[in-house]
Amino acid sequence: MCSTSHLIHRGAGGSFAVSNDGQGNAALRADVVAVTGEIVSAEIPNLEAYLTRIGYAGSCAPTLETLSAIHRLHAQSIPFENLDPLLRRPVRLELPALEEKLVREGRGGWCFEHNLLLGHVLRHIGFKVTGLAARVLWNAPEGSIRSRAHMLLLIELEGATHIADVGFGGLTLTGPLVLRNDIEQTTPHERFRLVGLDGDFAVQAWLSGTWKSLYRFDLQRQFQADYEVSSWYLANHPGSHFLVNLMAARTEPGRRFALLNNQFTIHELGGESRRRTLTSLEDMRNVLESQFLIRLPDDPRVDATLADLAALPAV
Repeated sequence: MCSTSHLIHRGAGGSFAVSNDGQGNAALRADVVAVTGEIVSAEIPNLEAYLTRIGYAGSCAPTLETLSAIHRLHAQSIPFENLDPLLRRPVRLELPALEEKLVREGRGGWCFEHNLLLGHVLRHIGFKVTGLAARVLWNAPEGSIRSRAHMLLLIELEGATHIADVGFGGLTLTGPLVLRNDIEQTTPHERFRLVGLDGDFAVQAWLSGTWKSLYRFDLQRQFQADYEVSSWYLANHPGSHFLVNLMAARTEPGRRFALLNNQFTIHELGGESRRRTLTSLEDMRNVLESQFLIRLPDDPRVDATLADLAALPAV
């Protein structure tokens, strides 16, 4: 495990040093705070707990190698899931709530939770990180304009600009991409590329012999308040598909796991997909716990909701 001592935290208005209290918790060193302009949050992520959660034991130098390894392991260890909005439980985006749910409780979350947590970690390590927002194109009618309902990260690194995204569900990136149009880029899973789209960047994945668009984004910086509004909308608007469908996703080397209600699919990299219908509460709980590694919350609504989903007809 890399040391958390004397790491540099980069915030909106500058950088400041932190020291370790010996218990795995980084603390702000008030004597070296040196920021100007905007107020910088003093919240520091528990780096050791996060790295243990994703199984990372390498260097914490802010390099492409470090970023790539953390990105891959995050997508492999912390699942995408929307149980909280489906159960009408609040989705909280402050750092303590993110760590409690995604790190200590063994849960997953949606894009804002995943990428906000990753952003906190990467800034703490020493990466220069900017939050961005995207409009989802996946399964959208041609030419339609959706709201900025997705989050991703922009990272300046080693003289190049990259994007990172560990929160796009069944097709989330498993490695960072260079911010450059029209070049095919490999990841531990699919091939991806960026293309220009009316002045924006569009992320595309190579699937079944063709390029499929996932989302479009520009480089306008987003703030915590922007994500709070978008997350609240998706968790409360009656037209939000997150309120009526259960979704879960996780990666492993060479495969992806995906769940939509009671349809469980294993996508083998370069091979065929295997799908089966989950027909009982026991099946639903077993798949969520063993394949998606979700520690289900102790909430009586969980079993009732999963039983209802298991009763849905096969697609």
